[in-house]
Formats: sequence, C-alpha cells, structure tokens
Amino acid sequence: MTQTIEPNFQQACLGKVYLVGAGPGDPGLLTLKGKGLLECADVVIYDALVSPQILAMINPLAEKIDAGKRRGRHSKFQHETTQLLIEKAQTAAIVVRLKGGDPFVFGRGGEEMEDLVKAGVPVEVIPGVTSGIAAPAYAGIPLTHRTHSSSVTFVTGHESIGKYRSEVNWQAIAQGSETIVIYMGVHNLPNIVEALTGAGLSLQTPVALIRWGTRPEQEELIGTLETIVAQVEATQFEAPAIAVIGNVVKMHDILAP
Repeated sequence: MTQTIEPNFQQACLGKVYLVGAGPGDPGLLTLKGKGLLECADVVIYDALVSPQILAMINPLAEKIDAGKRRGRHSKFQHETTQLLIEKAQTAAIVVRLKGGDPFVFGRGGEEMEDLVKAGVPVEVIPGVTSGIAAPAYAGIPLTHRTHSSSVTFVTGHESIGKYRSEVNWQAIAQGSETIVIYMGVHNLPNIVEALTGAGLSLQTPVALIRWGTRPEQEELIGTLETIVAQVEATQFEAPAIAVIGNVVKMHDILAP
C-alpha cells in the first residue's frame, strides 16, 4: 500500500527560523520574546552591531555564527547568510537570525524572510527597537514635538553597492518632512547635505549625528547643514551613526541627559 505524504510534510520536518531584532545596543531594550528565544536557541546567526551583553544571553550550548556586515568588511555575503539559514533549519529546531535594531527597518529582514518562505522554511519576525528612534531619544531629541515637528521620514544614506546615482528622492523628503532620520549616512554625508540644501532646506537647519546610540559610549555631534561636514572631518567622527535633521535637534540642549 502506497503511503500518501501530506503536502506540508517537508515543512513539518524543518526547524523554525526567527528573525529577531536585537535593538540598538542597550540590552535593556531587547524584547522579552527575543531574550527568551536566545536562551533556548539551537543556532544563532548574528550581525556585527549586536552588543556583547546581548550575545552573552545566548544559550551556551547553541552554535553561534558571526554573519556581520560592516562597510568594506563582510563576514558573509547576503546570499550566503540566507543559504546558511535554510541549511541550519534542516537540523536545528530553533534558529535565530539576530539582527541589530529591527529586522524590517533597513535590516534586510524582508529579503531574508522572502527567501525563507520561498524555500518552505517556517519563519517568524520578532520586532526590535530601531536605532532611528532609540538613539535620538537617548540624546534628548524627540522626533516629534508640537512646536517643532509633526512628521518624520526614515531614510537610508547608504544604498546598494554599484548604484551610480541615488534613488532616494531627497527633494521630496526635504519638502515633505519636518524631521529627517538618516541611517548609515556618515560616509555619504557631503552628498546628502548638498542634495537637501539644493532642494531648499536652509543651511541653518540643525543636524545631530549620534554614534553608538544607547550604548555607554554614545556620543553626539551637533551642528547645522552648513557646518556638519566640516565638523565630521575635524573630529574624525565615524560610523555607526544616525543623523537627525530638523528643528527637533534644538531640544538636545534642553533634554540631553
């Protein structure tokens, strides 16, 4: 007698992949659900910006794999990481893909989840606190304020390698949002400033760069669109950093710890 195999048999034999947002750095900002998964994970594949304190929460018996990406330095390429997730789900019950910030906010979580779904691997996303919200908060900069801003735009300052021109509509952003939060924008800051001022933003628009947001080593550089590029060069201010542009930056002097 021939046995009938249910359509979902293969999926039932696979482990589950969890795309977990580690938050911006402060271990206190990791969600309870994320912490619980780290403590019982069989495999954890983690990014470069995950803090040591959060890595220390991982099940000591788990296999830990560094898949970190920093500018010019890649432990693994994206397709290699996705393939590794698929392979680990064949033998491990709980596979955690641990990503800095939130997986779906400039974290390539959508790409990874799409590939996993196509491969028939069970997958679930666990949101995290994104640095674009947390870093300004720790610097005393509210992204919205009834006096200064009623709109926020989150945008990447670092687009795919090989692009010969930006696909970000900086003119629309400059004219349509009172607060602009830029991820991964330090390297391209001169071009971004030129684009925003060319689109009509005043040179006196306040700017804050926040490095290592929410961590003990967090530092801020405060200036304007006119001065910030020279300030970065003078202080050798480097990534990883979030840029906040808009009048809400004025609150830093009042609210900063």
